[in-house]
Amino acid sequence: MNFANQVLHWLGEIDPSPFFVLSLIPYLFFLYWAQKSSYIPKISLLGFRLTLLFVLMTIVFAIIASVFFESSLTDIDPLHGAAEAFLTLSDALIAIGFIRLDQNKVVKNS
Repeated sequence: MNFANQVLHWLGEIDPSPFFVLSLIPYLFFLYWAQKSSYIPKISLLGFRLTLLFVLMTIVFAIIASVFFESSLTDIDPLHGAAEAFLTLSDALIAIGFIRLDQNKVVKNS
């Protein structure tokens, strides 16, 4: 096994859970800044907040998949799809907010 394969194997054995928790810290700072910013449309801000609901629901559905089905969330299609629906909703609101912002800009021709 060459060095690159050893590194990839070592990286594959790392539990990603702490990284997910740590990634929430900068995201919470972003949400704090975004709510004070006048650049982020209100609908998009709601979408960014709903991303936290997606994270929460993913955790809940992963626990349900583990306890009741003894499997990972990605193996239980209805639960996985339900969790992803929250991400789709939040992404749609973010996009709608910025699309509306772009459409509301006044074009200045001089």
